[in-house]
Amino acid sequence: MPRNFFLDFIKLILSRRYLIWELIKREVAAQYIGSRLGFIWTIINPLVLILIFWFVFGFGLKAKPLNDIPFVIWLTAGMAAWFNFSEIWTRATTIIVANPHLVKKVRFPTSILPVVTVGAALVSHIVFLGLLIILLWSYHIPLTFWVIQALYYYVAMVVLVLGLSWLTASVNVFFRDTGQIVQLLLQIGFWGTPIFWDINIMPPIVQAVLKFNPIYYIVHGYRDSFIYGIPFWLHWRWGLYFWSVTALILLTGTLVFRRLRPHFADVL
Repeated sequence: MPRNFFLDFIKLILSRRYLIWELIKREVAAQYIGSRLGFIWTIINPLVLILIFWFVFGFGLKAKPLNDIPFVIWLTAGMAAWFNFSEIWTRATTIIVANPHLVKKVRFPTSILPVVTVGAALVSHIVFLGLLIILLWSYHIPLTFWVIQALYYYVAMVVLVLGLSWLTASVNVFFRDTGQIVQLLLQIGFWGTPIFWDINIMPPIVQAVLKFNPIYYIVHGYRDSFIYGIPFWLHWRWGLYFWSVTALILLTGTLVFRRLRPHFADVL
C-alpha cells in the first residue's frame, strides 16, 4: 500500500545513497560534456539571466519597488523557486526513457531516478540562491533568522515535484507526448504564478483562485524567507491546503508508478 511504499522508499534512499550520489554526479557531468567551461556554466546561466532582468526591469521598464523591495530582488526570489521546480519536473519526466540500460536491469530501483534529478538540480539552485543573497547584500537588505525556513519550503517543493515526477515519468514511457504536455503546463503555470507580477494587482476573487496553484505557496514562501522574514505558520490555512493537494498528487503518482513499473522494461 502507499504507506508501505513511502517507508520502503525512505529505506531504499538510505540503503542506495552511494548509488544515488554517483548517478547525481553523472547527471551533472552529462550536462557539460564537450564544454570547455564545464561547471562554470552553472554560475554563468543564472547570473546572466539575473543581469538581463535587472537591466530590463530596472532601467528599461523602470519597475517600481514592491513594499520598498527592489523589483529585481523580489523577482529573483520567486524565480529561484520556480526554476528549480520546473527544472526537476522537466528532466524527471524523461529520465526513465533516457536510461533504458538502467531500467532493464532486474535489480535496479527505478523509483530513485526522479530523486537523481532533484539532486542534480540542487547544484544550480544553490548557485541561484547565492546570487540572491549577493543581491540582498548589494542593496543593504539584511538576512533575517527566517531565511532558515527556506529549507522547509524547499522540502515542500521536492515532495510536490516527486509526486508529479513519478506520475509523468511513468506515463511518458507509454505516451511520449507527456513531456510536451508538461512543458505546456509549465508555461501556463509560469505566467499564472505571481513571479513577474504582484498578485495584489488582481481583484480579490482572482487572487483567491490563483492561490489554489500549489506552487504559489512555494514562491510566496521563498519571498517570505529571504525578503520579508515572515514565519510560515502565519499562512497555516494555505499550508494546510498545499499539503492536502501535495499528498493527493503524491498518492496518485505513487499508485500510477507502482502499477506501470513492471512494464517499463518491456516497452523500452
